[in-house]
Amino acid sequence: MAGAPISKTQLTILSFLLSLALVFVLGTAEDGFVRAMDRKLLGLKKEKFSHFRFYWHDIYSGQNPTALSIITPPANTSKNGFGSVSMIDDPLTEGPELSSKLLGKAQGFYALASQTEGALLMAMNFHIVQGKYNGSTLSILGRNQVFHKVREMPVIGGSGLFRFARGYVHASTYKYDPSNGDAVVEYNVYVLHY
Repeated sequence: MAGAPISKTQLTILSFLLSLALVFVLGTAEDGFVRAMDRKLLGLKKEKFSHFRFYWHDIYSGQNPTALSIITPPANTSKNGFGSVSMIDDPLTEGPELSSKLLGKAQGFYALASQTEGALLMAMNFHIVQGKYNGSTLSILGRNQVFHKVREMPVIGGSGLFRFARGYVHASTYKYDPSNGDAVVEYNVYVLHY
């Protein structure tokens, strides 16, 4: 059974409604280069709140160090090492022993950013290598006052399953060897993500 032909008015109304629907689905342009987006188009569903715990192994000693000093300030300019910078590729493990299950790597750098106290600027990605988060990263950027019992730094983003991540980490020194600089730090990560 054939339907009645569509009139020019009906076609115009249908075109207008389809155009309007596309604007709502794709977003509206603002200032010519920005548009609001529907998060469902990116596969973003309900936001989750997760807690992860890692043990971060910063190793300067031995034949396979995971932390390297890349900038050392002149001895006469600083009493506490202000200006020193280290690059890291530190294991993140399930337990405090280096032999425990590898969960990921902390990759980035830190620098002694205070002239008067042990305060580091930390810039690192936690690259996860286990489970459903394998290949995803969390980005941490913040101030780490290393002699405080618990230090808090922000999670400023992520990739993979951590897109649009935000939150914070608590870092607590588990073990530190002043003779060689090796440290094990417990990181508790509290993060909102999709």
